[in-house]
Amino acid sequence: SCLAEQARILFAEAEENNKPRYPVVARWQTCSLCEQEYHGVTRCALGWACWKTYVGRPEGDWARGAAMMALGNGLYNAKHYEDAFAVKEAELAMLRRLGDSEENILIVQGNLACTYGELKRLDEALSLRRDVYSRRLKLNGEEHSSTIRAANNYASSLLGQKRFEEAKALLRKPMRVARRVLGENHEVTLTLKKVYAGSLCNDPDATLEDLREAVTTLEDAERIARRVLGGAHPVVAGGFEASLQEARAVLRARSA
Repeated sequence: SCLAEQARILFAEAEENNKPRYPVVARWQTCSLCEQEYHGVTRCALGWACWKTYVGRPEGDWARGAAMMALGNGLYNAKHYEDAFAVKEAELAMLRRLGDSEENILIVQGNLACTYGELKRLDEALSLRRDVYSRRLKLNGEEHSSTIRAANNYASSLLGQKRFEEAKALLRKPMRVARRVLGENHEVTLTLKKVYAGSLCNDPDATLEDLREAVTTLEDAERIARRVLGGAHPVVAGGFEASLQEARAVLRARSA
């Protein structure tokens, strides 16, 4: 496709001129015009194209490793979770075999934990996300974007296990940090709000005040997400909208 060819050309130029490689590798998953990530079948197709482009390189080659990650993330984004899991497990084994950095291993483990969650292996997802968050705090500190993402993922697993109080307690500080460091419009800041609201409205012991806070939080996040990401983006249509409708329904039922 034209998108894949454009990404190949940009990467080749960067290698030839010794330019930073990460920004051009990101073109395999991010639109050069709006800077939003591709999703669905487009992301999956580009992942396969990236892998086919660089699979012939040596195992330790940077581009081959980036291509394996692009493939795993593309499969995940298209909801091919079993295939994504196989790729991510192979990627983690390769990094350990090569003695790669803690940073790169944490990235892959975070991706693997997401796949555990989609495969309903919830205990494994929770355990791995707890470990990744703890190690992120030590490696990067609480204000790093990767640590904030790890906190969000860990809280999501706690929410999935109905451990609502733990999720709320975990999220309060990262939410403040995200607003200050990443800004109100950042997707991670918005997602933190969604998970926090979910921990409020799904808790059977929630008060009416808790439920109103959940609805208000989601209304604010949904409005910003729609403006920043667009109404057709899956994070908006399948995430914030659905969560807001659910929270309003719970509040109506409890208020009746």
